[in-house]
Amino acid sequence: MAVQARHADPGSVSGGVAAPRRRRWLAALGAVLLAAGCAGTPPPDWTLDAKAAIDAAVRADLQGLSRVPAQAHQRARAALARSGRLDLAARAELLRCAARVASLEIGPCPPFDALASDATAADRAYARYLVGAATADDVARLPAHHRAVAGAGRGADAAVLEGIDDPLARLVGAAVLLQTERAGPDVVALAVRTSSEQGWRRPLLAWLHVQLRLAQQAGALDEVARLQRRIDFVASVPK
Repeated sequence: MAVQARHADPGSVSGGVAAPRRRRWLAALGAVLLAAGCAGTPPPDWTLDAKAAIDAAVRADLQGLSRVPAQAHQRARAALARSGRLDLAARAELLRCAARVASLEIGPCPPFDALASDATAADRAYARYLVGAATADDVARLPAHHRAVAGAGRGADAAVLEGIDDPLARLVGAAVLLQTERAGPDVVALAVRTSSEQGWRRPLLAWLHVQLRLAQQAGALDEVARLQRRIDFVASVPK
């Protein structure tokens, strides 16, 4: 089952104190930022500012807010620019792109691509994974839970994702399976359930539309009507 690719601005997240489990791998940026401080001393202001802004940008992206993500992302870029750390700027762009991929906004990530030469090898591997283009060498550089997704076969079931505690990482894995035509219906159902449990409006609408198409293809008219009612309800929430 193919998914139509759309442009995806890069996704960012910091794994701040408000959500330590929710975005475990994506908290890597926060860990790097805090490590920029000297041991035994408070972290520099720029690390705290960037961490808070990146987390706000991703939360707003997932909640389907309109103007907040761009504003928060600009604050993060400004904070990171104070350090001159291009590797961290590349990571921030990549993480925001990952959040968009979770909402099935699949496509190139120009802001990360512009900084790719300054990114780590692991981040470049993850960027290719996000668009379904990870190589065998890339897989070894991915977080462990994404390695299992990268190696899954066609018609993969939800078991390959259920072991991922981090909900955003789980949605990213589901999106990779979908865009590479390896997602079975239970993968879609798990992505819908995950989005719903987290209250993440943008990915919930995207995955509900995938579920609706599956029901239409199966001729399940009652299910089509139920899903359309649910989509209309979620879409009725003001941005």
